[in-house]
Amino acid sequence: MNPAPPSGEKLQQIAHDPSGHRARLRKRLLDGGEGALADHEIIEYLLMTAIPRRDTKPLARSLLARFGSLAGVFNADSAALAAHPGMGETSAAAIRIVAMATRRFARHQVSEQPILTTWQTLISYLTVDMAHLKVERVRALYLDTKNRLIRDEHLGDGSLDEAAIHPREVIRKALDLGAASMILVHNHPSGSPEPSRADIQITQRIAEAGHHLGIAVHDHVVIGLEGHVSLRQRGLL
Repeated sequence: MNPAPPSGEKLQQIAHDPSGHRARLRKRLLDGGEGALADHEIIEYLLMTAIPRRDTKPLARSLLARFGSLAGVFNADSAALAAHPGMGETSAAAIRIVAMATRRFARHQVSEQPILTTWQTLISYLTVDMAHLKVERVRALYLDTKNRLIRDEHLGDGSLDEAAIHPREVIRKALDLGAASMILVHNHPSGSPEPSRADIQITQRIAEAGHHLGIAVHDHVVIGLEGHVSLRQRGLL
């Protein structure tokens, strides 16, 4: 019996990829483990779905060169992605949907179980969400009596001090939500997660205000490209 002739879709793929590179890339993706594809190949394969008739390897490499890393590409500003030579809105949307899905998945993992028993999952979620931000962002994770996430609250952008973050307002929000405790989080755009004196002082003020009203501050986590710091683990809270 003669084999069935290639489908129209397959013939089109062969015509636009005479070397079979895309087929080999797809096979490595489907058959291999987490390290089956290099960073540029992950972006290349993703862009192939948005730009089916073009070699996307040079574009993938140029994105990595510009934004510094795979995470940098996926966390890049939508307008910057769309304006990058060879991209456009369709390709930018393909990149952004992966970033959105990654954050949603990470958030779901965090919300499923008590946060204090899945600490590394929480750190992974925060790193994906905040490490590449170009502005300093402050959040409070409000928890119930079983340390499950009630609300991930964006408190504000800018330096962490009382001019931007008022301890009474942070605690009042906890009372409004019926939260029993919280974890404070902010990022350092510089990359270094080392806490400043202002970081430590405002944390201690919020913890003191919460103590009087029965709201515990479990920790304050500082996120940066170089890692993270827990003020609790440092003995600063």
